[in-house]
Amino acid sequence: MPSTSVQCVMDDVIAVVTDLYFQSRISTAARHSDRAVRFLTVNEEIPGHALALVDLDADLDVLAVIRRLKSESTAPIVAFGPHVDTEARKAAREAGAHRVLAKSRFVSELPFLLQKSSVP
Repeated sequence: MPSTSVQCVMDDVIAVVTDLYFQSRISTAARHSDRAVRFLTVNEEIPGHALALVDLDADLDVLAVIRRLKSESTAPIVAFGPHVDTEARKAAREAGAHRVLAKSRFVSELPFLLQKSSVP
């Protein structure tokens, strides 16, 4: 019997990221991992997704976005921000992010995060 592949009909990865440097890093890593990524703005409807990435420095109310993502989906949420901003990272955890990373760690773990179906 021939194997069949199932294609995802929802957005694979959504990202709430306004920084062009991180958009580029995420897009490149997603391409190398055969993942589709969609960058969202605050006023967009949140589509179905397998993974959400949230930049805590985005020019949006990111805590509200994390709470909304958490309430509308069971998909993992990975937030990232400056290593010195421990309050923002703590607030992201409290808002519902599954993982919260310093930006440097996020960059180094991004290929791994995009290869997994769930976030540890």
